[in-house]
Amino acid sequence: MGVFRLSRLGPPQQALLRATLAAAGRRAAPALVGGVVRDAWLGRGDGDLDVAVPAGALALARRAAARVGGTVVVLDAERGAARVVLGRHHVDVVDFRAPSLEADLAARDFTVNALAVDLRALLSRRQAPVIDPTGGLEDLRGRRLRAAGPRVLADDPLRALRGVRLEAVLGLRLTPATVRAIREVAPALARVAVERIRDELLLTLGTARSGRALRRADSLGLLGRVLPEIEAMRGVGQPAPHRFDVLEHSLRAVEATDRLLPRLGRLVPFGEELVPHMREPLGGGVTRGTALRLAALLHDVAKPETRRVVDGRVRFFEHDTRGAERARQIGERLRLPGRVTDVVERLVRHHLRPMHLAQADTITRRARYRFYRDLGEETRDLLLLALVDAAALTGASPLHTWRRAGVVRDLLAGWRKQEAALVGGSLLTGDDVMARLGIPPGPAVGFHLERIREAQALGLVGTRAEALAYLDSSAGAP
Repeated sequence: MGVFRLSRLGPPQQALLRATLAAAGRRAAPALVGGVVRDAWLGRGDGDLDVAVPAGALALARRAAARVGGTVVVLDAERGAARVVLGRHHVDVVDFRAPSLEADLAARDFTVNALAVDLRALLSRRQAPVIDPTGGLEDLRGRRLRAAGPRVLADDPLRALRGVRLEAVLGLRLTPATVRAIREVAPALARVAVERIRDELLLTLGTARSGRALRRADSLGLLGRVLPEIEAMRGVGQPAPHRFDVLEHSLRAVEATDRLLPRLGRLVPFGEELVPHMREPLGGGVTRGTALRLAALLHDVAKPETRRVVDGRVRFFEHDTRGAERARQIGERLRLPGRVTDVVERLVRHHLRPMHLAQADTITRRARYRFYRDLGEETRDLLLLALVDAAALTGASPLHTWRRAGVVRDLLAGWRKQEAALVGGSLLTGDDVMARLGIPPGPAVGFHLERIREAQALGLVGTRAEALAYLDSSAGAP
């Protein structure tokens, strides 16, 4: 039998639990359940707080929130699930899914999640025995990930995807019986709500071992159910310097991203700005780092449909622009946050740009300006994508690739300089353009404004008078 100690939790979490217990009343028997108990046993930090009660979770959550001055978010009114939020911390309160706590635990997904602690005993004695009806503690000792029962995966096929993620994140190993069960339920993912699949995919892409999890999902027949587009990538050969087919290359690009993101500080002297940039939220709990992993997986998604053999050479004409279209279709199908879809589409569309610039003898000021203009806030994201893409050609370390990625370092260095050059804004307005050229409102006005902005960034004009004169010299139709 294991013991859970209150000292595993920080003061804000303890305060949330005490408020929840007080709101439950003296006769209630709430239990701390699931991941927090598992993670404490593994020594993995605080974990998420989940409290299960026989009934009345919604009302209990409201009373608990009132006690601590927090807010309530109803997660599932029909099944009785709500979240109490206090600053950066929260506790989820849910109704039992079965007549008793033991039965509720036995119906959960994996044995390592079917663990609980009596909350009253924990808070009064500062420790309490772990309730473990399915043998989860023994599985943790053996580093096993095992389905809690014979029907739990069939009852909710999304749990198959969750199992792949937990295996990678927790460093456990799916048991042979659970692997067989996952393979059997893989086709049933088609009946799972797309929003739930999206959320699980994003959770996977947000982990430090996302490449490992995606590779495992592919081997178990899950990845193609979530992203059917990857099936066409399998076995599609590529010319040198590529060593791998399209799918293997793409998975290695994700794995290279996993290796790179925790070590951005080593990209001297840019690490200090790259770390917070890649943590920037894009909406729906998705960061730029997560979007970068998705772009790494999808950057060559259109290669199978664009593959041609020309004069004995394998070519993939326009796979960047076609790939951007596919990326947007995928984002819309999975109902990703709009900004996430926009970022991934942009990265896929322009992922060849750094390579093309590197092949030029020199990068002209105009080419440099247009690169920064087209990528905007995604400039640094794209350069990191170019880095992991190059590493995945041969399976090299992205940090090793960094040492010889001169064009990536050059463009990273120029980003801030370019940004600073445009802080002052445009020298002319749309009204100036229309008055000078005698044209009506429309796309032509935007075209000429962009010409002036480009000339300003290149140092060709510096005053309003110079901008007007330049406008006269470049007044041709767009």
